[in-house]
Amino acid sequence: MTKPITGFSKLSKSKKIDWIVDTYFSNPVEATAVLKQYWNSNDKLQLLHDEFIENTISNYYLPLGVAPNFLINGKLHTIPMAIEESSVVAAASKAAKFWLERGGFKTKVISTTKIGQVHFNFKGDFEKLKQFFNQVKPKLIADTEGITKNMKKRGGGILDIELRDKTLEIENYYQLHASFETLNAMGANFINSCLEQFAKTFKTEALSFNLFSEEEKHIDIIMSILSNYVPDCLVRAEVSCPVEDLSENKTVSGEAFAKKFIQAVSIAEVEPYRAVTHNKGVMNGIDAVVLATGNDFRAVEAGVHAYAAKNGKYSSLTHAKIENGIFSFWMEIPLALGTVGGLTGLHPLVKLALEMLHKPSAKELMQIVAVAGLAQNFAALRSLTTTGIQEGHMKMHLMNILNQFGANFEEKQILTDYFKNHPISHTAVTEALNKLRVSSEK
Repeated sequence: MTKPITGFSKLSKSKKIDWIVDTYFSNPVEATAVLKQYWNSNDKLQLLHDEFIENTISNYYLPLGVAPNFLINGKLHTIPMAIEESSVVAAASKAAKFWLERGGFKTKVISTTKIGQVHFNFKGDFEKLKQFFNQVKPKLIADTEGITKNMKKRGGGILDIELRDKTLEIENYYQLHASFETLNAMGANFINSCLEQFAKTFKTEALSFNLFSEEEKHIDIIMSILSNYVPDCLVRAEVSCPVEDLSENKTVSGEAFAKKFIQAVSIAEVEPYRAVTHNKGVMNGIDAVVLATGNDFRAVEAGVHAYAAKNGKYSSLTHAKIENGIFSFWMEIPLALGTVGGLTGLHPLVKLALEMLHKPSAKELMQIVAVAGLAQNFAALRSLTTTGIQEGHMKMHLMNILNQFGANFEEKQILTDYFKNHPISHTAVTEALNKLRVSSEK
């Protein structure tokens, strides 16, 4: 039975690895070798990666791919994507090429407001609490001057603070609901620092507010934290063209394709079981770029999926229509992103990715990321409504199956050619590889 360990975080990296491999692995030498083979040979760079998080024992690699030919507001981009799933980069690239010849993607940032909240309990008269809030609000802002000074110089800072009564949901529960503009920073540390100062000032000033009773003076701060739900940090991405221009071959007309495509989107708008998978396709594109640019994809995921349910039912993030002979496909999505701070100034590949994107501002990155999501969803729906999703996906997955069985270069070449004209499945690939190996042994 494995025993708990004390003081693990204080151990050196090598001692941590020694304990892990001796405790959990039947072959400690092999396990150690696997961990060390992913270390960077540059000691300084490896130390940088070690210090990103706690208890680091190795690096975990994901492929960094690129999807070229994205025309966004008349400017050409090659988009970096960090992702492990087969066919995502290929699908995004195909969608980019498709719309490159039809005017490209159009985007605009609708708003960039972010939210943070101080959650607290107050037992007493709400009217007196409102009077106290109105009196203390200027001091809440003034006391954060040391935190907001540099942000204000760049044009950002605290936009507003509201007192919100939430006692219908939870007894005695209230909020200070604050809005922020953080410009090119994602702003989590900035917002949280402001909120913690709000809480400190609010609690302290309440002790000397004359209208409060002794019990009312003792406001109970529960927590101070930003929200990853950012419905007012919104970007729109869209594509459009004449319906007849959608046709790429003589077998399916542009009108027939458009109608089937729109119906597929409509299904995702009304059916949550389909909407979840539909939106996962959107996030394939979004997460890959968010990760490649050093942003917080978990925060983005949480905020986006909450937005998809903003009307009380989980629904499609994307929408489509035909109007006056024009096919339009679009999405409005909340994205809180940054191009300064965090990993953006530390991780060499993040800096490389941002330079590849022409060193975008946070607003420009919002638009690029939204386009990646829209393109990915377009590619997925196009496959689903024409050839089926598996044809393209399994072609990309073929290499994973071959690598799983240790296929050599020659075997990969032969079987890649063979499966150009045969259905791909795990069983079919296994049988074909075994047959090839048997014949080569004769």
